[in-house]
Parts: sequence; C-alpha cells; structure tokens
Amino acid sequence: MAKNTMDDLRNHLFATIEALQDDEAPMEIRRAQAICEVADRLIDTAKVEVKLYDLIGGRPASNFIALPEADADIPARPALMPKKVS
Repeated sequence: MAKNTMDDLRNHLFATIEALQDDEAPMEIRRAQAICEVADRLIDTAKVEVKLYDLIGGRPASNFIALPEADADIPARPALMPKKVS
C-alpha cells in the first residue's frame, strides 16, 4: 500500500478540523492555515497529474491518487499526437 496518498491527506485535514474544534486545547489558527496551504499545493500537484493522465492516456507514476487496476476489456485511450504542420 502506498504511503502519503490522497486518503492520508484527507485524514490529516479532518484531524486538523477536529483539532480546531477541541474546546480544551484548540490548534493554533496559524498552524491550521499552514497545514491547509501545504494541502493546497499537494492538491495542485494531483490536478496536474490527473491532467497528464488524461492527455497521455496512461497511468501516473505516483500512487498519490488511488486508481482502479487496468481492465483488459477496456481499451487504453491512445496518446494525443501533435497535428502535422503543412
């Protein structure tokens, strides 16, 4: 199983929300903001990975986003080819 996946990120973000709501010892707002900023960057990289996956029709190299196993009955999407310039 891959470490540091999108599921892990979600768990950290939910833990941050829970820590902010702790009546006895709430997390500092600045720390929660820093966690959210880092999460935003991770999400941005995941968006790029998904876009690349869509463009080339291949599987991304990382395991950050869980994908179903390739299905032999579903043909792979061909990679986009650049247009010829006349």
